Amino acid sequence: MTLDRAQALNTAQVLSTALPYIQKFTGKTLVIKYGGNAMVDEELKTQFARDIVLLKTVGINPVVVHGGGPQIGDLLEKLNIESKFIDGMRVTDSATMDVVEMVLGGQVNKDIVNLINNEGGSAIGLTGKDGKLITADKLKVSRKSPEMQQPEIIDIGHVGQVRSVNTDLINMLVNSDFIPVIAPIGVDEKGQSYNINADLVAGKVAEILKAEKLMLLTNTPGLLNKQGDVLTGLNAKQVDDLIADGTIYGGMLPKIQCALDAVRAGVKRAHIIDGRLSHSILLEIFTDQGVGTLITNENLS
Repeated sequence: MTLDRAQALNTAQVLSTALPYIQKFTGKTLVIKYGGNAMVDEELKTQFARDIVLLKTVGINPVVVHGGGPQIGDLLEKLNIESKFIDGMRVTDSATMDVVEMVLGGQVNKDIVNLINNEGGSAIGLTGKDGKLITADKLKVSRKSPEMQQPEIIDIGHVGQVRSVNTDLINMLVNSDFIPVIAPIGVDEKGQSYNINADLVAGKVAEILKAEKLMLLTNTPGLLNKQGDVLTGLNAKQVDDLIADGTIYGGMLPKIQCALDAVRAGVKRAHIIDGRLSHSILLEIFTDQGVGTLITNENLS
């Protein structure tokens, strides 16, 4: 058998293997948080866009929420605006918020839309300000040490949390065969803009849409145990136990908490997947192997 014939046969076998998964997820909504290396590596960017178009083409409805922290940091540095972080969150004064809106709502959002459209999709870029997509409240951060009688409230500026999501707008786009691409910027009733963590926005969008899956692309293989092995399948109680014993900590904690909140609110599956791998989304959806950590609110056998 020639190499070309073997490759063609392998392609046919892959497509045939994927058929049950395509049938299972046709018509279902998947919320995908796009970030990390997958957003900066040119080959991974193209693969991501193509994979999103493939999902839409076979009848699955992807909704993309993206980050952009490194791009924001780069522009702030060029403008000689110092980046400050408290508990992993960017302190966002008015000048920084202007940069956040410029980068997330402009540069990054439109780059992703363009990538998807270049692969034959029909993407629409949105921020939370469009059609009152994401209403937000100011995020209050508090700290308390043993010697303090009352917690200290720390003002980190224009950093918000999601109050509500306009699902009518998202559903209108999805049902019109568009792919929504959402920048994590919210707005309050006074028109004030807020920078919101992209994982939290993706989780809330998945919750309110009652999505089949929430997929968070990361720069890690998934959630690791204390021996460094990937934990592939966890239910909510097991995740709680891992938080309690300190296995989950630091920067992974808010991401896992976001996934946990989503499945407890009705999302069937949340996945922490390795966005550094080629076609990681397709591997997670269309194969039994998976490329990260699955979290569900159901009992796992």
